[in-house]
Amino acid sequence: MPGNSPRPGRRTSQKKGATKGSGGKGRRSLEGKGPTPPAERRPGHAKQRAAQAKARRQTGARQRGGPQRGTSELVVGRNPVLEALRGGVPATTLYVQQFLESDDRVTEAVKLAMERGAGGGKGVNLLEAPRAELDRITGGLNHQGLVLQVPPYEYAHPDDLLADAFDAGQPPLVVALDGVTDPRNLGAVVRSATALGGHGVVVPERRAAGMTAGAWKTSAGTAARTPVARATNLTRALQAYQKAGLMVVGLAADGEREIGDPEVAELLAGPVVVVVGSEGRGLSRLVGETCDVLARIPMPGGAESLNAGVAAGIVLHETVRARRRGGRA
Repeated sequence: MPGNSPRPGRRTSQKKGATKGSGGKGRRSLEGKGPTPPAERRPGHAKQRAAQAKARRQTGARQRGGPQRGTSELVVGRNPVLEALRGGVPATTLYVQQFLESDDRVTEAVKLAMERGAGGGKGVNLLEAPRAELDRITGGLNHQGLVLQVPPYEYAHPDDLLADAFDAGQPPLVVALDGVTDPRNLGAVVRSATALGGHGVVVPERRAAGMTAGAWKTSAGTAARTPVARATNLTRALQAYQKAGLMVVGLAADGEREIGDPEVAELLAGPVVVVVGSEGRGLSRLVGETCDVLARIPMPGGAESLNAGVAAGIVLHETVRARRRGGRA
């Protein structure tokens, strides 16, 4: 019967009366939420991701006193060691064999190693070691009494490259390498990117060239100014760049557009990633499908392909021209 229900909360009377109020919550819900937060604080915005990447980079810089990831590289032999030191390759230790019969190369290598510390930079430790020890650490290679230890390269995160561009107030210009395994090509791309306003180079973590001593030497020291980022998965890294507002232009011999076309020039004038494949295989299938546009480099001379370093240099130069002309071909 009404009025006798044992269930809690059940209405037991037909009488109407006062009800519990909202305490003003309804009125407050109608108030505005304030001004729109800046882009750096809006979830999912490209500038927020860039700011987070910058914070990660700064945190990593504070923590670099700990163990480094990766392994050191050894440059072996008098000529390779001397060329590495001349090329500004970062090094931690120069091993010189005890009782070594010196020549001009040994003398210059020791001098260059000593000058690094004298110049206020990070010096190179000089260590004398018996031949048996050098044989051991080089695995029996013909070291000729000189061994240079190169520390592992500290790769950036792909988002770091966007942070650098936003900090400079410029539209991002990134070069991604797909399947390029020659370190000299990587060094050449880094050098071109530095000279032509690129904000960095992205390489896959596997089956790709890394920043070895050879890459450092080919970059002619520019690797100290232009970051190289490693992507666990290049396709996903390119998709993340697309979500951040960048266009992805891939170089392919059978591309539907040609570098220099007005449509391509317009893309290069804005935020863009230029993807360069290997000389033999070109772009991989997934990377090619991810690109917004596939473009080819005109080669009236009839050559079938160009190596990655040359191809990247041509497109970066076209990018400079397109940006100076405001996207007009």
